[in-house]
Amino acid sequence: MLSLKQFNDSDETSALQAIAHCVAIEAWQQQLVARRPFRDIEELQSIALSLTDRWDEEALNSALKAHPRIGEKPVGETSEAQASRQEQAAVQDADQQSKEAIRRGNQQYEQRFQRVFLIRAKGRSPHDILTALEQRLHLSDAEELVVTLQQLREITLLRLLEAIQ
Repeated sequence: MLSLKQFNDSDETSALQAIAHCVAIEAWQQQLVARRPFRDIEELQSIALSLTDRWDEEALNSALKAHPRIGEKPVGETSEAQASRQEQAAVQDADQQSKEAIRRGNQQYEQRFQRVFLIRAKGRSPHDILTALEQRLHLSDAEELVVTLQQLREITLLRLLEAIQ
């Protein structure tokens, strides 16, 4: 974790490394770092959010490369894997029946939308995640893209807030 001052004063490479785990979209990372210095955390968050407005399906596909399936234990020691482990802790601790229901839901989702189900897991119970998964299976492709991008934004901004304070 860095203070805002440290982030503002970092060289470009260090600043990019500090936020790389927030989302695997290099353009967003580079644009955010280029906008430094930030007056305060609120400005950082506001600009970070505004930079997500241009995200589309291509950006989503790039970001999903760094996201494990919900309910699967992320492997590796990358900053993305560490963040996912923390965010999915409640799912990892779920009972076997819930884990199995999420696994089956993931399969249905991937067959339906041809991508990994993405949801902000932090602060949600396994039941909440399963309910959202079941609801989203009934959305149109266009509706689901909008919802998935919103979930990606939430994940990204939460990770940014945890990385820079």
